Amino acid sequence: MSGAEMSRTGSPAASPGTRVGPGPAPVRTGPVRTGPVRAGWPLYEFALTAMLMFAVVTVIRWVLDPASPFFLADFQQALLVVGVLTGAMVCGLIRSPWGRLSGAHMNPAITFALWRLRVFRGRTVVVYVFAQLCGSLVGTVLARLAWGPAVARVGYGAVAAAPSWDGWAVFAAEGACLVPVTLMIGFFLARPARERWFPWVLAVLVCAIIAVLGPLSGGAANPARQFGPALMSGATAYLWIYLVAPGLGAALGAAAHHRITAPSNGYGR
Repeated sequence: MSGAEMSRTGSPAASPGTRVGPGPAPVRTGPVRTGPVRAGWPLYEFALTAMLMFAVVTVIRWVLDPASPFFLADFQQALLVVGVLTGAMVCGLIRSPWGRLSGAHMNPAITFALWRLRVFRGRTVVVYVFAQLCGSLVGTVLARLAWGPAVARVGYGAVAAAPSWDGWAVFAAEGACLVPVTLMIGFFLARPARERWFPWVLAVLVCAIIAVLGPLSGGAANPARQFGPALMSGATAYLWIYLVAPGLGAALGAAAHHRITAPSNGYGR
């Protein structure tokens, strides 16, 4: 999991003049991050995703490696720690100067959701997704260089589903969790006055997804979260699920948002 398109004040951003909520006048927020590559936003997105993945793999290395002095034998407790620290990292990166410039998506599904919510240009989606996936791989590699073989012992932080869960169950769970995330983003897009709460609400959602779905589907909910670790560990059998399912969930969440808001503001027409 990760951030969402933000204005310079830290709120979800929409194109100036975009109607994002009920009422007679359009809501104006900060500029949407759709500028050309030369503006450097995809590079910030690459760096933010790399930092996030380095942090995630680092936390997993310390709490799930049996040789670590901070090893937690209780897997559920370990996932809660991972979830809390990951949520805090996401919140911090969203509020960082680079995060305010790029939007701090750090998640291809979030970028896709913002496109379907009509606040992010489609031609920029591919550039952002490429930057995020590259950042995922680089962040994982940096964690391996920093912590050595211990990272390999925890599978480079790659998530894995419970043995009792088949591929379709994992697909459904990983996709479904993006529906409420996308609806939450749409909620804040329509209510920019509450923007200060957005990073904290997203952090709580990230923590909840990791803690609840971690022992079941893996709780990645982010193609970039699984991409680098899966490539480094060779655990690519179900990688396509973690790459595709969150995007589908984001599309469903955006469609639900348009359906909910259509009667009051004409969204989705």
